[in-house]
Amino acid sequence: MSRDSNIVYIGRKPTMNYVLAVMTNFNSSDMKDVTIKARGQAITTAVDVAEIVKRRYMKDLNVSDITIGTEEIQQQEGGTRNVSTIETGIVRS
Repeated sequence: MSRDSNIVYIGRKPTMNYVLAVMTNFNSSDMKDVTIKARGQAITTAVDVAEIVKRRYMKDLNVSDITIGTEEIQQQEGGTRNVSTIETGIVRS
């Protein structure tokens, strides 16, 4: 199993796809923690995923840590732009 198998990257798919991915990581490999990563407009989806999993499906989970930051993205026209990022750690208690 790869080192990053407990990371779920959030993108543009529907929220429930990511909820299923988080639950699958917890159930299929008996992991104790999963990290949800997102940037830009996907941050709201990442927060929704963490709360849906925690409140509706797996009530024994807790948020262990939240890390926010900024990444510089190279633009095609030249130059850079700043994009916000978030990493949320969810741990089974």
